[in-house]
Amino acid sequence: MSTRYPFTAVVGMDDLRLALLLNAVSSSIGGVLVRGEKGTAKSTAVRALAELLPEVAVVAGCRFSCDPAAPDPGCPDGPHGATDGSSRPARMVELPVGASEDRLVGALDIEKALAEGVKAFEPGLLAAAHRGILYVDEVNLLSDHLVDHLLDAAAMGQSHVEREGVSVRHAARFLLVGTMNPEEGELRPQLLDRFGLTVEVAASREPEQRVEVVRRRLAFEDDPAAFAARWADEERALRERIVAARELLPRVVLGDAALLQIAATCAAFEVDGMRADIVMARTATALAAWAGRTEVTSDDVRQAALLALPHRRRRNPFDAPGLDEDKLDETLEQFKGEEPDEDPEPDGPDGPGDGGPGGPGGVPPQGEGPASESTAPGNDTAPESGPAPEEAPAPAAQEAGSGSRPGAGERAAVAAGEPFRTRMLSVPGLGEGAAGRRSRARTEHGRTTGATRPKGALTKLHLAATVRAAAPHQRARGRTGRGLVVRRDDLRQASREGREGNLVLFVVDASGSMAARQRMGAVKGAVLSLLLDAYQRRDKVGLVTFRGRAAEVALPPTSSVDAAAARLEQLPTGGRTPLSAGLLKAHDVLRVERLRDPSRRPLLVVVTDGRATGGGPDPVGLAARAARLHASEGTAAVVVDCETGPVRLGLAGNLARELGGTAVTLEELRADSIAGLVRNVQGNHSAARRAA
Repeated sequence: MSTRYPFTAVVGMDDLRLALLLNAVSSSIGGVLVRGEKGTAKSTAVRALAELLPEVAVVAGCRFSCDPAAPDPGCPDGPHGATDGSSRPARMVELPVGASEDRLVGALDIEKALAEGVKAFEPGLLAAAHRGILYVDEVNLLSDHLVDHLLDAAAMGQSHVEREGVSVRHAARFLLVGTMNPEEGELRPQLLDRFGLTVEVAASREPEQRVEVVRRRLAFEDDPAAFAARWADEERALRERIVAARELLPRVVLGDAALLQIAATCAAFEVDGMRADIVMARTATALAAWAGRTEVTSDDVRQAALLALPHRRRRNPFDAPGLDEDKLDETLEQFKGEEPDEDPEPDGPDGPGDGGPGGPGGVPPQGEGPASESTAPGNDTAPESGPAPEEAPAPAAQEAGSGSRPGAGERAAVAAGEPFRTRMLSVPGLGEGAAGRRSRARTEHGRTTGATRPKGALTKLHLAATVRAAAPHQRARGRTGRGLVVRRDDLRQASREGREGNLVLFVVDASGSMAARQRMGAVKGAVLSLLLDAYQRRDKVGLVTFRGRAAEVALPPTSSVDAAAARLEQLPTGGRTPLSAGLLKAHDVLRVERLRDPSRRPLLVVVTDGRATGGGPDPVGLAARAARLHASEGTAAVVVDCETGPVRLGLAGNLARELGGTAVTLEELRADSIAGLVRNVQGNHSAARRAA
């Protein structure tokens, strides 16, 4: 068994370590979501925590890790009689991004259930993680329905598997930890709210701390066993402190004054629902137990707010999580009651922050010895550190091929207009891409549309079709009773239709003609609205811009719509209109994406006034040929016509016809008067394909 990096050797990252330790003390808090840039030791810290958890007593032979002192009466392996059981280390189970639903919740063998009347259940990862840690790296890339399953299990403490009326329930209580890089896409606010605590981590900008990170990491890689032995005493002391805090937790009193502060804080920050209040109460109680006290203080409430509220403040995908600490302090002061007397310092190792709610206590001084980090240097975050600053936009003069410099026709970036609700745009036909909310597709979840013979293991039984297949053979099979005699050849797989997410590639005209008449602000507002729609429909997005003499990929296809919004906000305008270059660059992007993800169908959204004044001796003809290239490959396309004024040339409409798509004006994009827009997108595309 490989040696894991010691938890107490992790440099900095006080908020992360504290959040993990609090969940180790009280699993009812609801887990931790760790947000941070690459190489910040998120995974290292989580894996190290598993070594600190006390051993668990389990019923021998039980696949669901029942406690011998209080076995689950509904355990599928039960009922369990009186037994002494055995002890084993707490498990850390990892959920891969590509895991199936059956791998997560467990697989029920429908074939045996129908043919033999036997409930044959193979436990999934939720069962394996019971009474341990369930770790999901890149949780933001996990399918929404899998995230729903694991968060439901974490909230309810049990997992429920049902297939065609055959159901199994089992206990599933675990410490849920998810990590994510916001650059790769955000979680939905509804899913964010289901995580108890959230912490932001970033690499330290202090050279001394970065040096210590590298020193400790190299020492660990040179001799993992010797490195771990150097931290064994600190690990043992921290493990004992977790046990002591768990034992003290039931005796901690959450007074009315602290409870009022919690409620006032959640109300002051306009947090939706009541989950935040409950999580804050549980966190403040765990903080008191961790500090060795039996009564919750205002400091506990403040620290609980800093961990439980920032991610619940987001109102749309372009909002960054955060909390106004001045406002927090004012609210706590306004509703402050009499503070309870402090209890003596808790038993535990001496160290910085030991016994205080603001630090994870039991962590050795950071100046000496090996230290923590995952694979990338600079993994720790000082307590005062915030999220890593946004990457500075490249100067406009450096844009690829723009040929523009300040003072040479380029205009500074303008702010986007107010976003609005857009009409539904979809890709025609029936796809088989990742689950989403845009275009029709064959999916694992959705309405049943038919039945087929299963090609592999049966996952979704079509009961009526199975009965129809088995019925004609009952006499030949010697049926004598009321039960149906079913063979494997009778089984039918249900075909289901739902919605998929698409790749929405924006091709935005940033030339001088778009800057005229103050149009760019409205154009950016429209694209921002479409980005918000793409976020809600679980699409990947990409951004190609063209101006001057060429086009560039401002943002390769990604799940992070907030990254696309940031690039859009920084977009300057000016120069000629190389429309053909923009369309050809989009073609290159889609060609590569078809190789990477052939099941995800693209939707091309061209935002332009249709003018073509650059890119060759015949810019209009070149643009038409580039458009027909997209049409020949069946790419669904929409042209957002940005032309304004009383006299309109209709050039965007001509471009849409060449693309085999449809054109819609900025006004029509938001108006309810175009109820047939989706129908037009599909109809025009189908007509173009028939003509071709």
